Amino acid sequence: MQTLVDQLISDADNALRTLTGALPARRPTPQPSTVEEEPLALLEGERRHAAALMRVDHVGEVCAQALYHGQARAAQSDRLRAHFRDAALEEGDHLAWTRERLAELGGRPSLLNPLWYAGAFALGVLAGRAGDRVSLGFVMETEAQVEQHLKSHLERLPKADHASRAVLEAMSEDEARHGSRARAEGGRELPAPVRAAMRAAARVMTATAYWL
Repeated sequence: MQTLVDQLISDADNALRTLTGALPARRPTPQPSTVEEEPLALLEGERRHAAALMRVDHVGEVCAQALYHGQARAAQSDRLRAHFRDAALEEGDHLAWTRERLAELGGRPSLLNPLWYAGAFALGVLAGRAGDRVSLGFVMETEAQVEQHLKSHLERLPKADHASRAVLEAMSEDEARHGSRARAEGGRELPAPVRAAMRAAARVMTATAYWL
């Protein structure tokens, strides 16, 4: 059993690795099936727009790490704790992919990533303490919203940015699987006001991260 100090050290380590880009991908970065154009081939405005979209997606993956680690910390069963940790590992690929693509586009991570991480970790702990079914329901709703968000970004990406598109398509497939798994394991749909609050918070985050 971990002591409180052990838990705090583990949580701090997860946060630092997430925020510094030290979390490696276990799978190779998805590649486009079509011939890729170099980032410099994009018009300057297109490149900045693609980088801003990828920064938002990277923020989403920072939050995913925080949420899953927070939920694992507060999970009421060893089985569910392992579920969240496994999901965090897969989301770690998304984190590395988006950071890599962001750098290729000449962009930078959000300046507010520590704030996003802290808030998402707190939400994960709260969801976990509400019970395993509620925590799984939180995953279901989060992943459904992320899928919609990625679909929107796929539509907004410059047509020539095949590399970013390949990354987001692979991420979308993973998110759909996470949501389906949470439902299969007994996740309970959250009340409408909670879902609406989550959507409102996500809109604030995405609008801010696009610029900062």
